[in-house]
Amino acid sequence: MTVQALYDLSPLMRMMFFGAVLALAPITWVWFRHRRASPLGRLQALTLLTLFLTFDLVMFGAFTRLTDSGLGCPDWPGCYGNASPLGAHAAITAAQNAMPTGPVTSGKAWVEMIHRYLATSVGALILVLTAVAWLGRSAGGRKMQVQPIRPWWPTLTLLWVCIQGAFGALTVTMKLFPAIVTLHLLGGLVLLALLCVQAVQFARLEGKMEPVAIDPGLRWLLGLSLTGLVLQAALGAWVSSNYAVLACTDFPKCQGSWWPLMDFREGFEFWRHLGVTASGEYISFAALTAIHYVHRLMAFPVLALLGLLAWRLNRVVALRNPSRWIAALSGLQLATGLSNVVLDWPLMAAVLHTGGAGALVVVLTWTVAASRTGTRVEAAVPKLTTLRQTA
Repeated sequence: MTVQALYDLSPLMRMMFFGAVLALAPITWVWFRHRRASPLGRLQALTLLTLFLTFDLVMFGAFTRLTDSGLGCPDWPGCYGNASPLGAHAAITAAQNAMPTGPVTSGKAWVEMIHRYLATSVGALILVLTAVAWLGRSAGGRKMQVQPIRPWWPTLTLLWVCIQGAFGALTVTMKLFPAIVTLHLLGGLVLLALLCVQAVQFARLEGKMEPVAIDPGLRWLLGLSLTGLVLQAALGAWVSSNYAVLACTDFPKCQGSWWPLMDFREGFEFWRHLGVTASGEYISFAALTAIHYVHRLMAFPVLALLGLLAWRLNRVVALRNPSRWIAALSGLQLATGLSNVVLDWPLMAAVLHTGGAGALVVVLTWTVAASRTGTRVEAAVPKLTTLRQTA
């Protein structure tokens, strides 16, 4: 029996080629749809489309995790040293025959590799955005009328997507190590926020919007809500990466009690392998209960914060659209979170729960970037432009 190497870089160039080919489609679409727009307008459209595709990638990453496809190909970046599961058919079949219910099956291999293809294409798009931003500082860029662009945000985004790629590799090679899986999910949310900030900046540079002045109290509430949301997302990722969703299958109680038996020390031992403690013993059910219940308890103050924020933002005429998005997405998070518990963790609800968290990060980041501390509203922020209209 041969042991599959964790890293096999032989298919790397083919993987990069696939990603570049996939990235050509959105680039071509933006170029033709906005061919009469300014270079800056095309850049903003491509940023918005990249944001949309990154959101799709986060959703598909959740689907990959929830269908147990994260180890569908046990090496990185390819699949058994091949650029696609087609070339690895014999190895996948052998692994599936040896363990029919194991992590490697033909279907899981395709899910995992599609996720990698999508991630590579998003990386290629971010590389294009960074290159165009730097060109905007050159003499040639000034002739293209994109000289106001500051390249530091796109460069930071490019560096961050490389870090995300490294976490994606470690997710596979470290066999779904809970801390790595959690950081990988949080990294996806940070990537959404970085792209969102750039989209707002490009809209400002093109004169499509001006910052909305809000009072310091509302600004503080906005920052607190975003902080609480990120913390809750981290707790949710910890629940998912430890498969602790079904530790409580009733609501509002857990295991028939308002305070079930929990082991917080073991549950929040950060650096350990999946299913075991740092000492190598199997993790207890009380630890899984603690992981689940802390996420549930944290949901109440975070939802209250988001509700208060939506109400306060609705009082600012220019920010009523973000306030409605926050209210609607908070309701979605509540509904999907409850569905995960009482309906035995349905796949659709679980994927939507991750998507709702990502969408909330985008809306809150957009609102932060589109506003500033002041005493009066100077100009209205346009409605969060639908990607169908912009891209």
